[in-house]
Amino acid sequence: MTPLTIWIIDDDLVSLFAARYGIEQLKKPYHVVDFDSAEVALKVLSDSLEGDKELPDVILLDLVMPKMNGWEFLEKLEEMPEHVRSSDIYILSAFLSTKERQRASTHPVVKGYFDKPISKRALSRIFGEKEETKE
Repeated sequence: MTPLTIWIIDDDLVSLFAARYGIEQLKKPYHVVDFDSAEVALKVLSDSLEGDKELPDVILLDLVMPKMNGWEFLEKLEEMPEHVRSSDIYILSAFLSTKERQRASTHPVVKGYFDKPISKRALSRIFGEKEETKE
């Protein structure tokens, strides 16, 4: 089985560290890459179109970030070729209103949403499902 590549996109370094730590506690050979801005993550995705670079299997995406927020990242992602958009995307937010939860639940590329900090149980649920489809 190929290890999953997981991207965490979050400008809050404490939340980013907590998510990374939670993933590492699952004791699986995941390749975790973190970004503190959506712009940088989008640039890496764009660059992957030019080469044979590793694309993420899962993206954990914060919504509230300066410059480019999570919704804007998703809009730009939808403009990319389908193979680049194949990642499972989960929203992580400390401030997800009912309106944003509804928007996330109906968004075509968002698989789910979780409150920050993400729990070990939520991570197990995300990655347990993803590993079943990866095998």
